[in-house]
Amino acid sequence: MTGKAPANISNQIPAPLPFTTPKSLHILRRCTLHLSDPSHNHRLQALSSAYDVLAIRPDNEKSLQQACQALECDLISLDLSTRFPFYFKHKTMAAALQRGVKFEICYGPGLLNSDGGASRRNLISNATQLIRATRGRSIVISSEAKRALACRGPADVVNLAVLWGLGQEKGMEAVGKEARSVVVQAEMKRRSFRGVIDVIYGGKKPEREPEKSAKGKQENGKRTADVMEDETAGINATQKPISKREQKRRAKKARIDTGRSSEKKPEEASKGSIVVPDDAPAGK
Repeated sequence: MTGKAPANISNQIPAPLPFTTPKSLHILRRCTLHLSDPSHNHRLQALSSAYDVLAIRPDNEKSLQQACQALECDLISLDLSTRFPFYFKHKTMAAALQRGVKFEICYGPGLLNSDGGASRRNLISNATQLIRATRGRSIVISSEAKRALACRGPADVVNLAVLWGLGQEKGMEAVGKEARSVVVQAEMKRRSFRGVIDVIYGGKKPEREPEKSAKGKQENGKRTADVMEDETAGINATQKPISKREQKRRAKKARIDTGRSSEKKPEEASKGSIVVPDDAPAGK
């Protein structure tokens, strides 16, 4: 999209695509806005709500500074196959990095060599300069290929990143991790609260069971004798079993009580009785 944005912004890509796609394939709709005049009202908020990913392509240094410092976008895509009359400054790029905005490098236009190698030279020079200015952070590498001949595999893209001065590990992140973070961040801006909190799954609301009437209650509210017996039996059944230690303690107490009762019986028998010696003669 170039120039001023229309008053009524609508997504030109149909939501149900006219051809069949696999269920596991998730297609995103992206809008790339060419920014040449910073004074124009580009309606970025309306564009961001209409598309899944919003990218800005600055054409001059002023528009690049505005995109890095103030504009709300998901991606800053630079046409690195052309020659820029200015240098990429670290101070300008750092403002975008602090806001979480990523920079995109498109390698497709520089691989076809349709203009005698000028686009390829500009791509290598500009990509090296951009990686230097951003310190290799928040870089996304994509193809922007208009033909299948300009597409490359992930391993070839990582080799290109190493050629431009980006490490192999960061090259792998530019192909996978950083690209995914752009999609997730754009989705969080649309769905979440202030881009921070998002409810993924809140769970089901528990269904309340209908209240059952109290067992054994009659119309007047009194309980029957059968219900009382059932409750007493239930209380006895729920009592805890006696432990072995408690059984030993009770058995010991019973033995002590039995011994004391046996000692009291001879004392009671001696009261009011006559003691007869063994050598006394038997009486008539």
